[in-house]
Amino acid sequence: MATASSGVQKLLQVGTKIVAVGRNYAAHAKELGNAVPKVKMGSFCFYFQIFFLITIQIGILKLQLSSGAGFVPQTNLVLLGEWRHYRDSHPLESLDHEVELAVVIGQKARDVPQTTAMDYVGGYALALDMTAREIQASAKSAGLPWSVAKGQDTFTPISSVLPKSAVPDPDNLELWLKVDGDMRQKGSTKDMIFKIPYLISHISSIMTLFEGDVILTGTPQGVGPVKVGQKITAGITDLLDVHFNVEKRRRPGSY
Repeated sequence: MATASSGVQKLLQVGTKIVAVGRNYAAHAKELGNAVPKVKMGSFCFYFQIFFLITIQIGILKLQLSSGAGFVPQTNLVLLGEWRHYRDSHPLESLDHEVELAVVIGQKARDVPQTTAMDYVGGYALALDMTAREIQASAKSAGLPWSVAKGQDTFTPISSVLPKSAVPDPDNLELWLKVDGDMRQKGSTKDMIFKIPYLISHISSIMTLFEGDVILTGTPQGVGPVKVGQKITAGITDLLDVHFNVEKRRRPGSY
């Protein structure tokens, strides 16, 4: 397994946002009954209008060092050696897992061409884009934003950051996720519709990406629900693996 240096870990202390890309794997788009986007050379407008705006997920990453445990989360981002995902105490009938390759930006990027986009990558990580599916569906049907379906505290657990040098071919990584030992998701980044240089170039043409910002590059097929008491394990083959327990968060005064 690859190891991450302390320097690259500090990137996430200074990031300002998470940009989540949707429908970047054709099989996943189809399993949810969504149209599969297509790359139109010379036309950014298609990608921007169809799903970029509705899949942006912002989280100010104000993190504090926690002795022996990575970082203490203060938003929806979680960085822990032993992950715990806390479901809120209000009922979530369908809390789904989505395993993703996270790209961590290493320097300020604005209007970056695809030819040099990889120069702006500081590292990679494994992330889960946890989704309250019934809240998302309800918001979509009403034509409303659905940040609440993805932006709740602890909804974006993320691994240690791997330096770019440890990932020589990010376009050929196997992502996998198991629930209680059963394989749920298994896919390869080679199947991404929009590759990393395109994502960085296009996103930076709309907004500035700062050091430590995170791009979630989409999830392969096999997303599904998890329940309190279950254990999720996930990984990038030959590079890293992570695990955490699904627990219910109890509000002060609740039983």
